[in-house]
Amino acid sequence: MGNELADNYARGGFTRRLTPGRRPALLVIDLVAAYVTEGSPLFGGEGCLSAQRGAIALLDLARTARIPVIHTNVAFQPGGRDGGVFFRKVPALACFEAGRSPGLAAFASGLEPAAGETLITKQYASAFFGTSLAPTLVSMGVDTVLIAGVSTSGCVRASAVDCCQHGFVPLVVRDAVGDRAPQPHEANLFDLQAKYAEVVELGWVRDYLSSLSTAP
Repeated sequence: MGNELADNYARGGFTRRLTPGRRPALLVIDLVAAYVTEGSPLFGGEGCLSAQRGAIALLDLARTARIPVIHTNVAFQPGGRDGGVFFRKVPALACFEAGRSPGLAAFASGLEPAAGETLITKQYASAFFGTSLAPTLVSMGVDTVLIAGVSTSGCVRASAVDCCQHGFVPLVVRDAVGDRAPQPHEANLFDLQAKYAEVVELGWVRDYLSSLSTAP
């Protein structure tokens, strides 16, 4: 079945590779305690814990390379009116209501924004929807976005698609994204690679960022 699927996508022309630019930024999506804390309604198990570990390593690479870093979190007014249909669809998002669960809304250990890094607070899945992310990236001259965070099938996917639609090359870092279960994780990485983004590994990112620092 795997070969049949690959052949099907190849016949459809879904094999082209995007070339990363030379002005990358790192986007860390929603890696807050709610996704990595047992007992939280949003706890994603090993999939999200693995993403946390990978994102810490990726964040270290980005800071060493001195590329722009943007973090996102989610926050709603009491009652979730500013979350609209998304808030009504996913009751677990109530943990991000103002004053409700401050411990779960805090950034995951090792992923707290540092001085000079940008924080974008959002109410919907995509980090681009209804936020200043796109103009912020444009103002910094960014052409490529490394993407980490949770969840692969939700906010990571929505943000990667919008990243492509805003004209930035999305690089979804496999080691630094995660989901509640392996099936949606892998299915969405497959689809992102086929249609919207490049799915890359941490070792590739290390070489990519190193190549930028040594370029004439």
